[in-house]
Amino acid sequence: MSATAIAWLEYDPGEAVNQLWCLRKGDPVRLTAATFSIRSAVNGYGGGAMCLDRNTAYVVEHDTQQVVRIDCRTGTRQQITRDPLSQFGGLVWDSMRGRVLAVREERGEGREGRQQLVAIAPVTGHLTVLAEGEDFYGAPAISVDGGSLAWISWSLPDMPWFATRLWRADVTEQGELASVRSLEPPHTASVQQPRFADGNLMVLSDHDGWWQPFLVSEGGAGVVWNCLEDRQADHGNAPWQLAEQHGVSLSGGGRAWVCYQHGYGELWWRSQWDSQPRRLLPDCVDFRSLQSRGDDIFCVARHTDAMDSVWQIRPETGYCRRLAGGERPIPAQECVRPRSMVVPVESGSAVQLFHYPPISAADAAPPVILRVHGGPTSAAYPVFDPQAQFWLQRGFAVVDVNYRGSSGFGRDYRLALAGRWGELDVADIHSAVDFLARKGVVDTDRAFIQGRSAGGFTVLMAMLDNSRFRAGASLFGVSDPSRLRAMTHRFESGYLDWLLGDPESHPERWRERTPVSQGHRIRRPMIFFQGGQDRVVVPEQTEAMVAALEANGQSVSYHFFPEEGHGFRRAERQAFLLQTLLEFYNAH
Repeated sequence: MSATAIAWLEYDPGEAVNQLWCLRKGDPVRLTAATFSIRSAVNGYGGGAMCLDRNTAYVVEHDTQQVVRIDCRTGTRQQITRDPLSQFGGLVWDSMRGRVLAVREERGEGREGRQQLVAIAPVTGHLTVLAEGEDFYGAPAISVDGGSLAWISWSLPDMPWFATRLWRADVTEQGELASVRSLEPPHTASVQQPRFADGNLMVLSDHDGWWQPFLVSEGGAGVVWNCLEDRQADHGNAPWQLAEQHGVSLSGGGRAWVCYQHGYGELWWRSQWDSQPRRLLPDCVDFRSLQSRGDDIFCVARHTDAMDSVWQIRPETGYCRRLAGGERPIPAQECVRPRSMVVPVESGSAVQLFHYPPISAADAAPPVILRVHGGPTSAAYPVFDPQAQFWLQRGFAVVDVNYRGSSGFGRDYRLALAGRWGELDVADIHSAVDFLARKGVVDTDRAFIQGRSAGGFTVLMAMLDNSRFRAGASLFGVSDPSRLRAMTHRFESGYLDWLLGDPESHPERWRERTPVSQGHRIRRPMIFFQGGQDRVVVPEQTEAMVAALEANGQSVSYHFFPEEGHGFRRAERQAFLLQTLLEFYNAH
């Protein structure tokens, strides 16, 4: 039996593709060409676009959204599925039965977005439906002996970070499911990332207020949820994508997991004999895609001063090896690392932010660019960001705010934005600017604000009747929630009602938080960037916002890129965006 290959996906901004790489004789080797990109489009955000069977990779081709088999030794590939009305994600290899498990999402008329949990025969591409009837499915988990399957589902209008259902089933010799049952936590919860270890089912659940690891067992007393790490901290991120993995078990009985503290991700390990955990790779600030082989941990680690990297860790011996990545485009002494700060806000709450001071500044209080992350149920992380370093080299401070509604700070913090989008996030942004001004580290007379997607909405709301920001930048940002609600994809079709409330019950709130109809209240310069292929925020939405500002005599700049989507992926577009923003900010 040949050893399992070590493979990963790597994004190349120059060619705008996700490529498959493999470790061959100790060296990274690229297996796919620039004409072949790997990326799932399930739910619009994808995830789980690759799984491995020893030296064979099964991937989702971006253009066709079909499953393709790639030999990691030769790079030869063969298309497995041929279903143009479906797309796939959350791939998992079922080694006992030699098949691929996946989430299938249909694209046909009248069935748009309908999902199923399926098994795919690796030779014929034949599909077997394992579970259906729920609106959405998470990536499945199969036990080592192949006898148990677990998965997550959720239904509209819920999002997977609000309420999900955990399922478990026995798997027959024929690969069919039997004794399918739902395992309910004690309270409403977002359950995610199921996995098996020695036949035991483990998950992350936030029913106690944080995404913590639980051992879920069944017995005469019913379902028992036993918390494995009672540290009050999130041990995972909001599941925007399928197949995220923030915990792993090793063959020797040890466990490794990620824990988020003050915005930083920490990797911890505990052996089966030691009651005290040990921190791994303490110089890294975030970890994703944990996998194991024997007593080795493999993960993508992220740094404050280097690009993402792939690591192999043997915690029992302390062996650590970087397999790929980790390049330093900027010399370490010239790379600014962020400082985490906590800002007091209303009602005794606090908001976390990252402050990046410029490399050199003419004044003690430099101009500042406040960046609003998207989602809005996402987060800003202190990882190496070439765009932040661009600003810091040019005398600007940069501030990333994890306003209430961000993930990584517990369930209550994450759900605080319900009905208050465009209000609470804006208040937290203002509090952050005032806090830093009182400390004397930024100049509020030279403050700018920019945001992407949902962050662009917060930018526009912050610019209404604005006296804090000299100018604002919206990058494919939401400007018309009603239009977004009518046109958005199925995954987020109930999200806006959660963020703003039911429009029939709260019509005034929707009017007040629709920037496109409030253009007359924006009296300072704005700049917009939009992709022509954007299916989340369609070009017509941004163009209507630009027209509304121009009709009121506002200073506005608009840049449209026909080939880009929701997020600019091409290196030349990202460079143009930065240079254009620099000229815009310097002009104001």
